[in-house]
Amino acid sequence: MDPDEDLLARSAREPTAFEPLVARHSAALHGYLVRRAPAAADDLLSEVWLQAYAHRATFDAARGSARGWLFGVARNVLSRHRQTAARAAAREERQPDAVTADPWQAVDQRLDAASVAPELRRRLAELPSSERELLLLVAWEQLTPAEAAAAVGIPAGTARSRLHRARARLRDGLPGPARTTLTGDFA
Repeated sequence: MDPDEDLLARSAREPTAFEPLVARHSAALHGYLVRRAPAAADDLLSEVWLQAYAHRATFDAARGSARGWLFGVARNVLSRHRQTAARAAAREERQPDAVTADPWQAVDQRLDAASVAPELRRRLAELPSSERELLLLVAWEQLTPAEAAAAVGIPAGTARSRLHRARARLRDGLPGPARTTLTGDFA
């Protein structure tokens, strides 16, 4: 099995080399999109693959893994989708001050520790968006901190610092078992 990075590089001259990437990463990327935009996830996944294929020559293995790069593409597609939806809602005046829906409201539905879900939800909402996104990329999408850093376009050291801060903020004040379960080492 060829490494993802080799497949991306080869696909610039041999387009069929891109196909195994789609097979390997579609489920994980779809899960990422479903948790953030359930109604549009299928369409967004198609757009992710179109964008990834169109920009495959821009991948730089020195900046991180192919998986991290693909999640970065997915993040950008999702961001454009939210911006477009917010503008459309504002134009149609369905929402006078169009605000994109907060994707983190569904966090408590994903937790087994129902007794701490309201508190955890509050704490997640209070996290800076940069810390929250990194934490969820590592916890939900099972990216390594380095892959998550590549996905959001920051250095790996910065990602590790933000993850540490986010975990500490979530952990402070939670009951003992929830502290370990909910904020343990996700990497």
